[in-house]
Amino acid sequence: MIARALSAGASFDSPDLAFERNHAEDVSKVRWNGERGHKFHESNGVVEQSSSPVRRDVVSRSLSAIKALENDEIDLEGGRLEKGRDRIVRGSRAVKFPNQALLSGCAYCISSCSMILVNKFVLSGYNFDAGISLMVYQNFISVITVTILSFLGVISTEPLTWRLIKVWLPVNVIFVGMLITSMFSLKYINVAMVTVLKNVTNVITAVGEMYLFNKRHDNRVWAALFLMIISAISGGITDLSFHAVGYAWQIINCFLTASYSLTLRRVMDTAKQVTKSGNLNEFSMVLLNNSLSLPLGVLLVIVFNEVDYLSRTPLLRLPSFWLVMTLSGFLGLAISFTSMWFLHQTGATTYSLVGSLNKIPLSVAGILLFKVPTSLENSASIFFGLLAGVFFARAKMWERSQSG
Repeated sequence: MIARALSAGASFDSPDLAFERNHAEDVSKVRWNGERGHKFHESNGVVEQSSSPVRRDVVSRSLSAIKALENDEIDLEGGRLEKGRDRIVRGSRAVKFPNQALLSGCAYCISSCSMILVNKFVLSGYNFDAGISLMVYQNFISVITVTILSFLGVISTEPLTWRLIKVWLPVNVIFVGMLITSMFSLKYINVAMVTVLKNVTNVITAVGEMYLFNKRHDNRVWAALFLMIISAISGGITDLSFHAVGYAWQIINCFLTASYSLTLRRVMDTAKQVTKSGNLNEFSMVLLNNSLSLPLGVLLVIVFNEVDYLSRTPLLRLPSFWLVMTLSGFLGLAISFTSMWFLHQTGATTYSLVGSLNKIPLSVAGILLFKVPTSLENSASIFFGLLAGVFFARAKMWERSQSG
């Protein structure tokens, strides 16, 4: 809850916030002059990712989900990023480790998977019924951490001016809605089905691109999107733990995640013009999104009467619960760092493909760790949806190579 921009992505990566915030995301898409934007996570796009079930996300945090390109687009879920992105971490004298590509790839996969599983554990394992409060706490962790790192000179961020805040506020409202609905859906739906259902974000985004930006997609892309729809429908029909409320929240989340990525395209250029440097890097987006989300999140906590629940629940008196919640906040931010590191060591193609393949062990882990009841038909639908995501990532790579 990736990163949190698209979350960290995303193609988080992130459904989890990872997709929304950091990928990212698809999960799934934004365009600006060579600068990255999580999930959400994140996640294939998405916000997809971006990307990411919950950071996006993606993208927030998260998303993975939401990264930006100059001559390309990104998936909030799949994590497609620009080929030539400027380094954000100051200085180039980093400590060198052998085989950094493998090391960074493992770090990215572990952080994005862990983010979603920890969120699921908090919401379902502890039966925590204050998803908005969890989002506010995670965003607060991200703001504090990024602010400290910026103060120490480890990263660079743009100062938050009133002009920038006014430009960004509409995007942030959608961002908050994206994270909250991701939390709500993850509480009721198992991780594997959230991952498959988030593919619908790619479909909505592709249609939005066609009507809003006159973008035409290759037949391979549409074929992959069709397979995603089929897998989502068949997965829902065969889901033994089907929950109508959870599915409703997830459908809303898909529309909000797609809206976030499409709106970000329109706002990004204006936002860059009101910054002092003329750019808006990912850490600036993390700080901007999460800072603006705090007052809105507190307001929603009051509106949804979570204050009463928080005053009564014994969970807040458990040190272990606070430890897990704090861990989820740091994991959301870790998706941003590891996704950037992985992209530097490899490239957009490898990053995108790994983001898609990463959903397979995530889904398996979600089923096994939370003892999700499943059937052969449902397992086949989930696997089919995951393969459709990989096919979609490859189709987008081929489309990009043809247009480039």
